[in-house]
Amino acid sequence: MRRHLLSLLLTVALVVPLVGAALQDKGGQDETGPYDVVENWLAPVHDGWYHHVTGVFAESPNRIFITASGETPKTPLEPGRRGGAPAPPAGFDPARPGAKSDHFLVVADSNGRIVEEWTHLVGMLVRPHTVQMNPYDPERHVWIIDREGQQIVKFTNDGKRVVLTIGQKNVAGSDEKHFNRPADIAFLPDGSMLVADGYINTRVIKFDSKGNYLTQWGSKGNGPGQFNLVHCVAVDAKGRVYVADRSNGRVQVFDASGTFIEQWRSRRPTHLLVTKDQSVWVSDGETNRFLKYDLTGKLLTYWGTHGTFPGAIDNPHKFSVDSDGNLYVVDYANNRLQKFKPKADADPSRLIGPIK
Repeated sequence: MRRHLLSLLLTVALVVPLVGAALQDKGGQDETGPYDVVENWLAPVHDGWYHHVTGVFAESPNRIFITASGETPKTPLEPGRRGGAPAPPAGFDPARPGAKSDHFLVVADSNGRIVEEWTHLVGMLVRPHTVQMNPYDPERHVWIIDREGQQIVKFTNDGKRVVLTIGQKNVAGSDEKHFNRPADIAFLPDGSMLVADGYINTRVIKFDSKGNYLTQWGSKGNGPGQFNLVHCVAVDAKGRVYVADRSNGRVQVFDASGTFIEQWRSRRPTHLLVTKDQSVWVSDGETNRFLKYDLTGKLLTYWGTHGTFPGAIDNPHKFSVDSDGNLYVVDYANNRLQKFKPKADADPSRLIGPIK
């Protein structure tokens, strides 16, 4: 009897690990890093159309601001085409048949349902590029960078009133009162702001909290302090300024007055975010990765892969993180906004955020 019991226990001891091993996931490529993608999260803004998303800002897990440059009709299935429909066109082209400058700003809830649409922006703006909020602003004003309209517009949180406009609509320039395709904005604790101006002017401009010009730096070129498409700007706790010099393939670092400090190599930096732990996260539009650096430029970790399947990315244009740690990525060339939810067992050092 004792011998039979020992034999049974030994059999159970051998079988249980094998069963456990069989249940474990195998393979995989860590494509979404410490996140799970929430597939088909965002409800269609308009069935049968591509919504060309350009910017995102997560005010809270239940209020996600989304900017777009417009929409174009989806191409019908091509008879006999392998794989079905042709690839969607990347980005908005107003000359494309059926293109409409519409749905410039919508707000989604945590389930991806559209709960607000600021329809009054059509006609007021030309082609929004970025939406942001000042983290030091208790009234949570909404800032929209209208790249093609050559303006930056500040709205009340509900969008019903314009509080401030910087730049002159549809007038490009390189002086203190005009932009030439601005791309992004960042804020300092005193309410002043830094503008990435941007696609043509290749400079960073500093304004006070009322929109008055203070200073600027940068010129066209590839030397220290020069730029070739300023796509994003961010600030750390010490006031150092990080600039995504996209077409020069680098991040440049300056002090608060614009004096050049150093530069870091990057294939195609599109967006920057300085998190609470004073790390700098960079999205790269060529490698389609999210990269974490310390403040000296040392690479700490990364994740991400190129593709069209859920969780893959083709040119991460902008990204934002909510207070629950959910990540929202403007997957520009795939014409979609993706939501990534932290895995239950995620390594916190690989998660983007928190911001504050």
